[in-house]
Amino acid sequence: MNFIGNLIWLIFGGFFAALGYIFGGILLCCTIIGIPFGFQCFKIAGLVLMPFGKKVVTRPGGDGCISLFCNIIWLLSGGLYTAFIHLVFAILLAITIIGLPFAKQHLKLMELSLMPFGKDVVYV
Repeated sequence: MNFIGNLIWLIFGGFFAALGYIFGGILLCCTIIGIPFGFQCFKIAGLVLMPFGKKVVTRPGGDGCISLFCNIIWLLSGGLYTAFIHLVFAILLAITIIGLPFAKQHLKLMELSLMPFGKDVVYV
C-alpha cells in the first residue's frame, strides 16, 4: 500500500516538491554558514520524495541549545511559510475522502518543515 501511495504522491507533485527542496539545499550548501540548513533541506526532500511508510521522530538528545537556536533561525527564515503551505495543502486534501491519506502526509511534512533540527525520519 505504501508503494501505491508513494507512486501517486510522486505523480501528482511530490517529485517537483522534492526537486525544490534539493535545489534549496544546494543553494544553502554553497555557503559555509548555510550547510547545516542545506542538510535539513535534503532531509525534508527525502521525506517529500516518498512520505508513505516513514515517520518523523525526535532524536534522543536532539533538543539541545544549538538545535533550538538553528530551529529559531529556520523558523524565521522560511520554515513558518513552508509549514503553512503544507497546512494549506493538508486542509485542501482533507476536504475529499480520497485525499485524507495525502493530507496526513502533508501534516507529517509540516511537522518536519517547521522545526527540522533534532528530528529524524525513520521507516515504520
